[in-house]
Amino acid sequence: MWAGEETDVNDRAATWEAVHLERRRLVEDLEEITEEQWRTPSLCPGWSVHDVLAHLIDSATTSRLGFVRQMVTARFDFDRANAHGVARHRAVDPRTTLAAFCAVTDSTHTPPGPLETRLVEAYVHGEDIRRPLGIPAAYPPEHVAAALAYTARTGAGLGGGRERVAGLRLSPSDLEQDLGEGPVVRGSAIALLLAASGRPLEPVELAGPGASILAARG
Repeated sequence: MWAGEETDVNDRAATWEAVHLERRRLVEDLEEITEEQWRTPSLCPGWSVHDVLAHLIDSATTSRLGFVRQMVTARFDFDRANAHGVARHRAVDPRTTLAAFCAVTDSTHTPPGPLETRLVEAYVHGEDIRRPLGIPAAYPPEHVAAALAYTARTGAGLGGGRERVAGLRLSPSDLEQDLGEGPVVRGSAIALLLAASGRPLEPVELAGPGASILAARG
């Protein structure tokens, strides 16, 4: 099922419930990791696992007005604003950062943009953290589909992956409906979302005549 259909995926309450659940699951996954693991490089270039968690706190505590203020302070440089947010919420002790994230798991603050951006953030950044740590996770395909549909229709300038998936047909193995037209790329919904978001994947995660095209664009 894709964004735009009449399902509870597009209901704000259901979407927030999925985001809050994913935040709580991430807290549980990080409760027992070691000091060294907190320093592990994430899938976000230049950011450690600890840095990504600090970024998630920043997003969960930033309102629309707060986002505007942050962008003004950062002179409208999105990367600079993100770096400021990480520095603001990254405690010396990563356990303190984790406790701060735990305190905002049920927050409904959000920067400007469609609510699907919160799903994208929850799932992609969740994998940015989990994959380098070797922590497996399963995600609800219908909510990942909403995140994938948003990413596929949104340009890179707004954090999307439209240019990466242009001219390709994304075929999630855990859903019954494809997205786009062109050479087929098969994989789980979360793998396709990560690829559309420019994250590296294991070669076996994607298949089909369009897989090599999407991998090259990533």
